[in-house]
Amino acid sequence: MQNIVPMTRPALELRASQHLALTPQLQQSIRLLQLSALELEAEIAQALADNPMLERAEDDVAAPQDAEAASGESAAAELEDAWEASQRRLDEAGGGDDDLPQAARETTLREHLLGQLALTRAAPRDAALTALLIDELDDNGYLASPLEEIRQWLPVELDIDDDELRAALRLLQSFEPPGVGARDLAECLSLQLRQPDTACLPEAADVQVLECARRLCAGHLPLLAAGNPQRLREALAVDDATLRAARALIVRLDPRPGRAWTAPAADFAVPDVLVHRRAAGWQAVLNPAVMPRLHINQHYANLLANRRESAYASLQGQLQQARWMIRNVEQRFDTILRVSQAIVAHQAAFFSEGPAAMRPLILKDIAGELGLHESTISRATAQKFMLTPYGTMELKRFFGSGVATESGETTSATAVQAHIRQMVAEEEPGRPLSDSQLVQQLADKGIVIARRTVAKYRELLRIAPATVRRAQAGR
Repeated sequence: MQNIVPMTRPALELRASQHLALTPQLQQSIRLLQLSALELEAEIAQALADNPMLERAEDDVAAPQDAEAASGESAAAELEDAWEASQRRLDEAGGGDDDLPQAARETTLREHLLGQLALTRAAPRDAALTALLIDELDDNGYLASPLEEIRQWLPVELDIDDDELRAALRLLQSFEPPGVGARDLAECLSLQLRQPDTACLPEAADVQVLECARRLCAGHLPLLAAGNPQRLREALAVDDATLRAARALIVRLDPRPGRAWTAPAADFAVPDVLVHRRAAGWQAVLNPAVMPRLHINQHYANLLANRRESAYASLQGQLQQARWMIRNVEQRFDTILRVSQAIVAHQAAFFSEGPAAMRPLILKDIAGELGLHESTISRATAQKFMLTPYGTMELKRFFGSGVATESGETTSATAVQAHIRQMVAEEEPGRPLSDSQLVQQLADKGIVIARRTVAKYRELLRIAPATVRRAQAGR
């Protein structure tokens, strides 16, 4: 007796799902907000070279008073000339880029990582989340915000869970350079030791040395920094030769994997915002020197107004792109100004009294006040600079967590760093202050913090330890 296998019937099923998708216009808006003033100028230079519909205001050419007076044949000929000019600009931009700004020819860390992302087979949703994490990297290649905080920024309706973000982070951490996407120094060094290149890191060829280095990075970096080899040997149960080789291997690693793609900001920092003192207090205004004046080539726009033929579809698309560029550039500067004005209002004491008067401020404070996402505030303050009475400062420097004082109030980490810098500057050359002594002097000012916190702030200020400063003074 034969078994009869029931046949399934084909059926159609509709499922409603949501995906993380960004329109080209929104993607451009986010990208422009992320750029520095120098990078924005390079972006606009490229757009002007590619799109004949976009012009700088200073390059304005007087258009005919009556566009209707032009004959159909003349209008078509001018549009064909515009198309040919567009193609010539594309060829010139691709073949000889020596006339473009230097920043336009250099690949940023973001572009380098997005290029690798494009070569993966990640699903669109995973790729979008990975691109989001790439935008949250700082200049050193570290993830600037915790995954839990990033998830809170995302719309609730997208239903992004922690596992998806962790998977996106693992994908990002598999990219070059090794160590990118790390959340702290230990993870950065550990990522570089996953599959080390023995040609560049010869010590990694020894399995025992590699394993010792991995364990050092995973849980014993503070002990390694303290320079206590005996305790390290006991904790790791290794001999002296293995420990020395492991230390030599770690020294070869790069604690800042993103710095190769980051030009020093101090070399060319151009203020996006200027702060002036008015009768009503401190006021932030945009720097007109960095604000491009763009407009549509009205002559070509008028010629296209009454032509809907498919032959001009490409030029119609370029006209729309030009309008997007102008609108998004304006929105970029509007966001930067709003954020800057909020910062000035919160940090008024700094502008009057100096860095020591900096108050605690976090991205969430400004985001809630302006009704924006914290990621937007992060992009609006990254590589954006403000000219203050105390020099040109990156907007991110106005943010910092609070440090408790004896009076029960809080002061910002930036203010504590300013105190440390001043103390070191005033110390006797032959008798530099140790971290413990800095802790005591800060306590005398009513600021009570741990020695390890002082050491962290000192390192951020690029101030060498007391032993090194003493040796340098004795030269």
